[in-house]
Amino acid sequence: MRNFIFFIRRFFNLILFLGLEITCIVLIQRTGTMQGNDIISSANAVSGLVYKKQSDVVYYFGLRRMNDSLLRENANLRKMISGYSSIDTLADSVGIVDIPATDSTRHIVRFSDYIYRTARVINNSTNATDNYITLNRGSDDGIGRNMAVISGTGVVGRVEHVSRHFSSVLSVLSGKQKVSARLKDGTNGLVIWEGGNASTLVMVDVPQQVVVKKGDSVVTSSYSLYFPPGVLIGTVIKAEQVKKNTLQRIYIKSSTDFSRLQYVYVVENKMSKEKNTLESQNTEGKK
Repeated sequence: MRNFIFFIRRFFNLILFLGLEITCIVLIQRTGTMQGNDIISSANAVSGLVYKKQSDVVYYFGLRRMNDSLLRENANLRKMISGYSSIDTLADSVGIVDIPATDSTRHIVRFSDYIYRTARVINNSTNATDNYITLNRGSDDGIGRNMAVISGTGVVGRVEHVSRHFSSVLSVLSGKQKVSARLKDGTNGLVIWEGGNASTLVMVDVPQQVVVKKGDSVVTSSYSLYFPPGVLIGTVIKAEQVKKNTLQRIYIKSSTDFSRLQYVYVVENKMSKEKNTLESQNTEGKK
């Protein structure tokens, strides 16, 4: 106890200075001012650098497993591409393939509405109320807010914060994130995460008369604000009737293993700005 008092007396000025400095930073951050935003941005950049160094070590020792995963994904993509002889302009397409228009194909060819950029996961959480993922790509790499993030197996989340070299993604494992989804019969609903198990999602707002079976696929719908249509979300585990209304809840096993994420795709919708501008006119017309 005596040594502790001696320590406090000796370094009192330094401790007081650090305490006041931390208090000032917290107060500025909470006010939401320009200085607060600068502090958050700087903190994100510093955190990104720390996460990157940590991730580099994990990345080195996980190369073999990662290469196996990439090889399987490439094999699946090649199989999908080989199954297309043409692309219907009226169909919902994720627009992975660009085919030059010719006289014989111009009426059935559609160019991609989406740009895919690869990124590496350098930090990831799965046990918080709102989980975030840090990527090693930022605004200098063409990454912007609200871009969709998917993996080779399914949906991941949405870009929320961006610095020059890093970006922070709001994971699907968040109460703030809702994904517009579609069953194989065309029925639409919303997929949410209710906390707890990181591999279990729930599809809500599904009418009771809709028949679903265990193992049925659930994919993103064309109504989604961020994700391309047709991206796998997961498979049906079970359906549960909601007694107080005519709807049912469908429990889904997520197709993405969030605990093992290494590489993702950041998806830019080239048509989103035009679409949002057009739809905003509908809102203005009601005023």
